[in-house]
Amino acid sequence: MSSVTSTEVNLAVYMERLDAYIESQTVLNNTVVERLEQINSEISELSNWRSRVYGAKTIMGAIGLLILHTSAVMGSFAVLLNFMNK
Repeated sequence: MSSVTSTEVNLAVYMERLDAYIESQTVLNNTVVERLEQINSEISELSNWRSRVYGAKTIMGAIGLLILHTSAVMGSFAVLLNFMNK
């Protein structure tokens, strides 16, 4: 009879430890998932900022080309007017 009781006690201890292990792993998994979601959102924010910076660089390049083109057209127009007045 004592071996049955000993086995039952060992099984109860094992089950209790298994429950504690499962609970701690569940908490750990939830923590890991939360951190990964946080990292994912931070990466999304960085990607958003990167696309904004690339957009700003593109706009600045387009404005620079527009200014350069406008200067060339106005300069040639001024030279043409000067040539026609002489």
